[in-house]
Amino acid sequence: MNLRYRLIAFSRQRSAISLWLFAFISIPFLAGCTGQRGQTLEGIPTVASIQSVEQAATAAVMTENAPPVGFRDTVSFPEVDAKLLELPGWRYIVTLEFNGVFARTPRETSATARAEIWFNQLGSARRILVETSGELIGQEENAAYEAVKLGPDAFLVRDNTCLSNAGADADTAANLRAGLLVGGVTSATPTGRRATLNGEEAWEYAFTQDALNLPSIRLDEGGKMTANGELWVSPEDNAVVRFYVNLDVENAFIFDRQLPVSGQVILRYDLYDIGVVPNITVPFGC
Repeated sequence: MNLRYRLIAFSRQRSAISLWLFAFISIPFLAGCTGQRGQTLEGIPTVASIQSVEQAATAAVMTENAPPVGFRDTVSFPEVDAKLLELPGWRYIVTLEFNGVFARTPRETSATARAEIWFNQLGSARRILVETSGELIGQEENAAYEAVKLGPDAFLVRDNTCLSNAGADADTAANLRAGLLVGGVTSATPTGRRATLNGEEAWEYAFTQDALNLPSIRLDEGGKMTANGELWVSPEDNAVVRFYVNLDVENAFIFDRQLPVSGQVILRYDLYDIGVVPNITVPFGC
């Protein structure tokens, strides 16, 4: 299906991170964050450790569960949601959570960012609910906002009040995407595993740590990172259905903050309701 409207892509990675920081820092909020399941990959039913590209390719050749033609070699989703604009409708939930300390200190710190996003291609409409908490995001208490994009118009709601003068702020908030928060994978190969996830037939793909694109995380000089995770793709929709990654980081900058941290980063992305066109309207009170 041809895309009628496309979101404007950002020219640099830093501007993408700044977009999330704007939403998380500059807007005061009310609603609280919810806890996330799967703090370790052992608690997730579809566990898949990152493995070498050669191992994944061998598994795909020797299995009867090879993905359809066109998805049997490698796939690339540097931003997990980048290809979703070609679909008529969907919903996804994306989270990033950090727990640890400021590097080389015993001082604990944390951050959680969660977004639920709906899309209606026909109406060029998006609805976004964002919840954040944590010192790294500039919020000691839980915070939330709602943004809606209807064609050229954008609306921003906080504290149950529609901000009629939000202007560019509303447009910026309404264009937030998962790719700006958790990134994606530049190259992955099939493992031969197939499952029904979130109502979709999906195939698992393996990727190396070097293939991870993580716009919200940057290593300081001498910083280290180890990762394990899983990527599931629906060939029918050419879309990532699930992207889970656990990271252990040392001396890393999260959300482009000035002080490096060390600890665990948990990334979660799940796509739902592919092909279901949501009814997105002007928020209550606007």
